[in-house]
Amino acid sequence: MNKTGLSTAIDSRPRRPRLASLDRLTLGYVTIASAVLIAHFAGWRHARPTAWETGWLLTAHGLVMALAVLAAIARTRCTTRHSFLAEWYPAIVMAALYSMVGLLNNGEGGAYVVFDSIVQRWELAVFGRQVSYEWIRAMPWPWLSTALHLSYLSYYPLVIGAPAALWAMGRFAHARQTIFALSLTFFACYVVFLLFPVAGPPYDWPYPDNPATQVWAAELVHRVIDWGDAWGSAFPSSHVAAAVVATWFAFKGSRTLGWILLVPTVGIILAVVYCQIHYGVDALAGLFVGLTLSIATPYLRTFETDEEIRATGERRERRRSAARPQESVAS
Repeated sequence: MNKTGLSTAIDSRPRRPRLASLDRLTLGYVTIASAVLIAHFAGWRHARPTAWETGWLLTAHGLVMALAVLAAIARTRCTTRHSFLAEWYPAIVMAALYSMVGLLNNGEGGAYVVFDSIVQRWELAVFGRQVSYEWIRAMPWPWLSTALHLSYLSYYPLVIGAPAALWAMGRFAHARQTIFALSLTFFACYVVFLLFPVAGPPYDWPYPDNPATQVWAAELVHRVIDWGDAWGSAFPSSHVAAAVVATWFAFKGSRTLGWILLVPTVGIILAVVYCQIHYGVDALAGLFVGLTLSIATPYLRTFETDEEIRATGERRERRRSAARPQESVAS
């Protein structure tokens, strides 16, 4: 059988569903989160979720697991080269998983236990002061406040825009790797939030009343935090970590896109501290997590494309054919 016939034979075979790195990552995180939830319910350390909360959260985790398995099935049955929903489903469920972190950390059955006092001691050791408390009070300039609060808000379009732009440009392999890297970053941060919850400056210190907090951008940021923040999700700063990762992989796929995202990323690193949303060490930890996982991602996830799957199948079939006794095959 010639190479073309072999390729056709392999392509015509029904492929079994195969979990991609993204699916295994999602299943791994949900398994860890479910174990922490059960431990909390059993009386371990922090929150005391009620039976209703526990059941609801476990059901939600089960649905996410099912989604990861369905994504693997969708890739095998997709008639086009790229299955959008199979690659983008983490972006769809990430906000819900973030909310679940807050629900788990402050279950109605127990007290809110956080480790802000430890992080504040780290803050003093690193900066010699509580920089998140003092900065916005020392520089209450409306123009600076507006610029940095807008930088903070740019985080939301930035983390979605990086892989979306790469996908729109047809650089699907880079987009997939960016989605994986962002998912890895969020899940790593969420695990720390579950095991080491830190509420952050908004819950520990009064918000300043000065010209910096009276600009419209600051008021908008406060509304966003009031509406969507998760209890115990300050350390490390997932905003900083995810922005760094998105920009890193934007550079990998398109230098132009990377330069466009670099400016708001620097702004986000400064904004989370100036706007009294994170401690300074939260931002440093987020920067460390972002850089570390950006470097580690290529070693944790390979480019998984239909072409590579077929090429792997062809190589495997050739090895099997070589191991069999030679047979005469009519061409």
